[in-house]
Amino acid sequence: MQTFKLLPALFGDAGMAGIFSAESTVLSWLRVEAALALAQAEAGVIDESDAEAIAAACVPATIDLDRLWREAVNVGYPILPLVRMIAAALPEGPNGRVHYGATTQDIMDSGLSLQMREALERLVVLLESFGDALARLVEEHAGTVVAARTHAQQAVPTTFGAKLAVLLAEVTRQRRRLRDALRHVPAVSLFGAGGTSAAMGEQAAVVRKGVATRLGLVQTDVPWHVARDGIAEFGVACASVAATAARFAREVVDLSRTEVGEVREAGGHHRGASSTMPQKANPIGCEAIIGMSGTAGALSSAVFRAMEAGHERAAGEWQVEWYVVPQLAELAAGALVTAAEVAVGLQVFPEAMRGNLDAEGGLIMAEAYMMRLAPALGREQAHDLVYQAAHRARADRRALADTLREVAGPDDLASLGPLPLPPESYIGDAETICAVALAAWRTEENDNE
Repeated sequence: MQTFKLLPALFGDAGMAGIFSAESTVLSWLRVEAALALAQAEAGVIDESDAEAIAAACVPATIDLDRLWREAVNVGYPILPLVRMIAAALPEGPNGRVHYGATTQDIMDSGLSLQMREALERLVVLLESFGDALARLVEEHAGTVVAARTHAQQAVPTTFGAKLAVLLAEVTRQRRRLRDALRHVPAVSLFGAGGTSAAMGEQAAVVRKGVATRLGLVQTDVPWHVARDGIAEFGVACASVAATAARFAREVVDLSRTEVGEVREAGGHHRGASSTMPQKANPIGCEAIIGMSGTAGALSSAVFRAMEAGHERAAGEWQVEWYVVPQLAELAAGALVTAAEVAVGLQVFPEAMRGNLDAEGGLIMAEAYMMRLAPALGREQAHDLVYQAAHRARADRRALADTLREVAGPDDLASLGPLPLPPESYIGDAETICAVALAAWRTEENDNE
């Protein structure tokens, strides 16, 4: 009986789950064995008729999965029983040419490369859906003024679009990283027992190139049985994109607090409902994203342990990957697909944002007042004057504009101009930031079509 995984079962991505299913994993090994035989025939290592027979036998129907896993427990690895089943389906002759000159890890690593390629392609698709949803929000709310918050407290005015533009730029960089990983992580592995390709003979490099070409994998002539930096890059990429999704989710959770109320996840009958508190509408999508990202971040540390493998073959470190690599891919995909859903359905409340700007009687405009005074007084003196007014405003629960009038001299008040200053007057380059982030997202998208 397999362990039931509640989080991906509720919020996972079926596409990614399929890539790393038992059936897809075995199919990846069969594809490698078939490509190996065909490439060897092309190089003259085995007869073409033998290769065609082997390739025809490398299909799921040849493999008894229950027997495969049962025998794999005894061997420690699944390729020996897999090869025996393929050979058993063949007549004399080609049955002795299956897996010719290869080693178990060659087949499993090349198969994993096929899965990682599919997984990276899937992550790009999911990331783009998330990015497109963010882009729509950035464009719609480029001028929607909201409080920027530092150290969880109101700082200066910004716009909601600018807030999300920072995230959109991060998503743009993540897409670039995933595409870069696609160009070099899914590599062929075909170097034999000790990494020297001795069993393959003089045609080893030709055969390896043939396998890589047939499978669409990156060609390499240096073995990587114990050089696992590519696997680590894949794992870290998964954890990283999940963390980007979690940063968005955390922002939504914080802004949807009852006392803030600036955004909310999409509604619906019993969506986010409590079993006991009828009023609740919990940010369940965001909670799932944060949970998946937190788990992915913790799991990603394991890929660095796998990099510790010594000599020419791991003694346990490789097995770390068997568990964590599929989990990392599944968690990253789940986080991205859920983040896209949250972004598409996000409810935004500009009136609440505007109301919160006045929550402390205009204290959010303190820096704006300081910078109005700085040309005449100097920054430090201007800071101290506004600090005095802000301290008095907070202590007496009064408006900052009123206390400024009390502590500032006539010349200072002239520098300040009409009071109070509206938050809309101090958003700097917020709208430009939105335009730049949108252009970068869309330009990169077009460049890769």
